[in-house]
Amino acid sequence: MKMRLVKLLTLLLFTVPIYAKDRPNVILFLVDDMGLMDTSVPFIIDASGKPKTYPLNSFYKTPNMEKLANQGVRFTNFYAHSVCSPTRTTLMTGQNSARHGVTNYIKPESNNRGAYGPKDWNWTGIKKNTLTLPKLLKDNGYQTIHVGKAHFAPIGYEGEDPCNIGFNVNIGGSAIGQPGSYYGKDGYGNIAGNKKRAVQGLEAYYKDDIFLTEALTIEANKQISKAVDKEKPFFLYMAHYAVHAPFHTDPRFIDHYNNSDKSKRAKAYATLIEGIDKSLGDIIHHVNELGIGENTLIIFMGDNGSDAPLPIKKNYSSSSPIKGKKGNNWEGGMRVPFIASWVKPSSQKTLQQDTPVKKDAIQKQMGTAMDILPTICSITNTKIPKEMTIDGFSLELQFDGKRNRHRNEIFLNHFPHKHRSSYFTSMVKYPWKVIYHYPVEKAASYELYNLKEDPFETSNLASENTKQLHKMMKSLDRELIKEHALYPKKDGQLLKPII
Repeated sequence: MKMRLVKLLTLLLFTVPIYAKDRPNVILFLVDDMGLMDTSVPFIIDASGKPKTYPLNSFYKTPNMEKLANQGVRFTNFYAHSVCSPTRTTLMTGQNSARHGVTNYIKPESNNRGAYGPKDWNWTGIKKNTLTLPKLLKDNGYQTIHVGKAHFAPIGYEGEDPCNIGFNVNIGGSAIGQPGSYYGKDGYGNIAGNKKRAVQGLEAYYKDDIFLTEALTIEANKQISKAVDKEKPFFLYMAHYAVHAPFHTDPRFIDHYNNSDKSKRAKAYATLIEGIDKSLGDIIHHVNELGIGENTLIIFMGDNGSDAPLPIKKNYSSSSPIKGKKGNNWEGGMRVPFIASWVKPSSQKTLQQDTPVKKDAIQKQMGTAMDILPTICSITNTKIPKEMTIDGFSLELQFDGKRNRHRNEIFLNHFPHKHRSSYFTSMVKYPWKVIYHYPVEKAASYELYNLKEDPFETSNLASENTKQLHKMMKSLDRELIKEHALYPKKDGQLLKPII
């Protein structure tokens, strides 16, 4: 009898399902076109390593970001690709854009190659058979939720629907990269505005003219509640359309900026930023109300440099004092805000002991968009298949305010297309950075910066430090070869880097 009881207890022990309370939930809160300076949280540090506030930090109002940074870790050198689709594909695959081949933003209707872009670049985006973060998490028992902007593939291709790439649920995601309108009265583009970029599936919010950011937040919270009701751990990819153009004023916040001397469009942009911050606060509040804050890790980041409608003066603009903005080859095109924190920090919680996040920490070591997949997989004990090539590193050690001596500090941004900066490859190999301009519209040219001594890229050292330039160009070439990069083509000739 005693033996039977032991067997029964053993059987029960191994058949009881592991519910959400035993596994970490993860929220990846992604903001479209939000750059390093589009927040009241300072991400630039002074010579002593302390955050330094600049004028743009004083313009924006993001109190919930401030709270999140105070209870977690912020990265001062976090890199994403210089436009959206490459970064979004990187988040899903853990690969650099040179490897996964989505090197430009995806145009919903057609191939966005450009006159000299690589013929075989991956303009059709993520496929059903692509191994992705949501697929891996789904196979590990997670409820995978997509809310907001997808932009993983063009119209009519498999990745247009996020459910084809591993999400259980998709709300508002399609081939489009911007909303037709932010206003409910416009049907988010279905009734008025740019109908080719209409956001689908939010009809319930038209009548009360709910702003798009708010509608998506409400839907996200509903999906979190459903996952909790099912007793399943969840992965929420909260990918807002904001703060991408059109720069529509969020009426909830415009009174905060009426006294500013900035342009009407810049004020509208500021309201979009504040709307994002409110969304962050609302989701955090909802998670805590459900009693799962101690089990939920939140990662907040932008997908590329800022596109705020501010004047450009000698290549300094919406990321000032950082040089450049979205689409540029300078730091302002690819440095983004990044914060990680447990929603409700508790040193007594086993999950948080397993993945500690240091409070009010400043992490100066590089992090990149390539690190998100291996980080989330490690935290959730999700196996990465051997056949899956990963270019990133887990950030767990860095979340705890420590330095990861086993990672490199290299970030390659390969952009063989036309944009604000056209036909270039840049590579940061800290503290050095090289930018190579392919000989498409004029002769090949080079830029070389020491980011430790010159973080704002004011002095191009390419002509005076040729030895370091040669060394960096050889490293850049090796990275491109390793990742099977495709090159611009002119007059039938591949334009590989000239070293």
